[in-house]
Amino acid sequence: MGLYEQIRDIAKTKGYSINRLEQELGFARSSINKFNKNAPSADKLQQIAGILGVTVDYLMMGNENKKTVIPPIDERDISKKIDEIIGDINDADESPLYFDGKMLDEKDKAILAHFLLSVRQQVEIMKENDRKK
Repeated sequence: MGLYEQIRDIAKTKGYSINRLEQELGFARSSINKFNKNAPSADKLQQIAGILGVTVDYLMMGNENKKTVIPPIDERDISKKIDEIIGDINDADESPLYFDGKMLDEKDKAILAHFLLSVRQQVEIMKENDRKK
């Protein structure tokens, strides 16, 4: 089985078509189809493995050590986790929130939300500055 077929089969088990995978990764249409003829870069393989939640080794060879399985990208996206926490903080109907075992009052929640938004903004600024270099 070639690399394309391996990726196709893994993607299918994860609920992805090759077309959807290419779109979400920003790859050119049919670029994955060409992997049997033209070897992809390590970066592309890492991106595909990341979105599918597998290792590059598994992607290429089908060999997987259960200890090396990684969660899909959206489960490791810190920005999404920040959104979830801020959503919890802003949800007035939500049950009480705790930090380090202590219940947060409204002032604590506001401080935490402000801090999380500031962290996200600083990371976005740093990433933008890196892109400009």
